[in-house]
Amino acid sequence: MSQAYAVVERDGPLTIITINRPEARNALNGPAHEALGDIFDDFASDPDQWVAILTGAGDKAFCAGQDLKVQAEGAALALPRRGFGGLTSRTGLDKPVIAAVNGFAFGGGFELALACDIVVAVEGAAFALPEPKVGLAALAGGLQRLPREIGLKRAMGLMLTGRPVSAHEGLALGFVNEVVEADVLGAARRWADDILKCSPMSVRATKAAVLAGLDQPLDQSLAEVWAAPATLKMLASEDALEGPKAFAEKRAPAWKGR
Repeated sequence: MSQAYAVVERDGPLTIITINRPEARNALNGPAHEALGDIFDDFASDPDQWVAILTGAGDKAFCAGQDLKVQAEGAALALPRRGFGGLTSRTGLDKPVIAAVNGFAFGGGFELALACDIVVAVEGAAFALPEPKVGLAALAGGLQRLPREIGLKRAMGLMLTGRPVSAHEGLALGFVNEVVEADVLGAARRWADDILKCSPMSVRATKAAVLAGLDQPLDQSLAEVWAAPATLKMLASEDALEGPKAFAEKRAPAWKGR
């Protein structure tokens, strides 16, 4: 992984990933996709890392999407093997990822934010899927995730026009969790701190059950959740004993994530 494309900071069980191409408004090219894919591979496989924050360098853009200068030079357009930014095709990731949107999130950048579990945005941020304006389409998950999050008609209104929306409009539509005046990374850290107060085993079981249930009838989801791998790991974990014990002893639990 090259520091030219992304920077990784680890603070205890928290991983902070910063897309580091501010000169290109954090637009991604092939090597940047690969670097981010490697970073998310490491995060997913590291038992000591429980939550991730994804943000962009500078104060202009979270991620302006695919680097269209590369496409203009005739490069073939294809989805990177692990999805846009190494994240959008990673449907099996059960650890939470928080987007700290510090500016424009256009095209693939918006799709990256939609692939995160929580979205915190600074007031000046804007979101759009403008691909139709340049003869393309949002093929890295935007066409699937946005209608699920805000409803078909509202999503169509954005996807068919490429119209940008503000952070506050994103909050009203439901794909943004919080809008802050400044220090969006600090706000994302606050969300991460709240998650880290919970057992990581419980958090993973919760995320896995919710995402699986989106595509299942209610009765099927209710029946299958008890046999889901993340649920079984949670129920058999040390954390499942530590939580009730800490509650009975009136102390903060010491989670181990196993």
